[in-house]
Amino acid sequence: MPIDRRTALQTVGTAGLAALAGCPLLSTNHYEYTLTVDSVDQSLADYALYDPDEESLFDTAARDALDAILPDGRHTTYGYEPLPTGAYVEDGGRYYQTAAVVTGRERMERTLVRADLLELDSVSAETVPLDSLSTVSRRIVENLHEYHATDGAGHSTDLLWDGAYVLRRPAELDSAVTDEIDDATVAVDPGENSAYRVSLATERITERVVESFAVAVAEDSQTFSDVVLATRIDAEVEGPDLDPGVREALDDVVETGETSETTPLTPSFEGLLERLGLGDVDVGRNGQLLWYDERLYRYGLYVSPAN
Repeated sequence: MPIDRRTALQTVGTAGLAALAGCPLLSTNHYEYTLTVDSVDQSLADYALYDPDEESLFDTAARDALDAILPDGRHTTYGYEPLPTGAYVEDGGRYYQTAAVVTGRERMERTLVRADLLELDSVSAETVPLDSLSTVSRRIVENLHEYHATDGAGHSTDLLWDGAYVLRRPAELDSAVTDEIDDATVAVDPGENSAYRVSLATERITERVVESFAVAVAEDSQTFSDVVLATRIDAEVEGPDLDPGVREALDDVVETGETSETTPLTPSFEGLLERLGLGDVDVGRNGQLLWYDERLYRYGLYVSPAN
């Protein structure tokens, strides 16, 4: 006779379970369920919109792409996507979603950065500490270090080619970056004498041709809010539609920011978890979005053995 997870967690003794004919004896450990809810001080539309950081060197490519594709243009890049796929953006009071397709391949010259791990006796006091490099240069070396440390496992093909970091983005093509790392010895972990000899070379490689564009999704802010509710919100709740006990439990956690219960859970708390889409969660989940009585919240659930 199968018993669902919730029933098992709410069992307070072994006797009742043992009495169930044909059922194995289950653990009577109790679990603590902690629900957190934090208010998001932005409108639904503002929270959902993608806006490159004006101060970020790495968002130069994104800003250039947006300038080119809005409202109905196209932007071509080689070897990388300048924008996150599916991001919502606004232009002139209309709302769009970014998209990209690969339209071919092209052979072209690229500057490749390689890093050779030095033997311990080859590391000298003349090495450059990783932390002393500029933000762009440091990112390049960190990616190469990760590649070597993991034997290439999991590295992004958008960044590396045949073990070399490919300079593609506008911020990486600045001469100050290439001058800083070319023929340099960089100490990644001085305490362990871990250092790399970094070198640059120009080679012809085959790059993907990426076309970025924007698809119109809404003509006004109200329609866009409906789009966001349909695509980005994990739970949409209106107070009058809730059972009184569930609404009280939700209002309490909205006010305090956190609430916990140990199994067996009260019906109101269990009903709240079901309404938030967390009824089947037995480990944890975070980063969820709630739209409750015309306000936006971020919520999560953490499950752990009770003390």
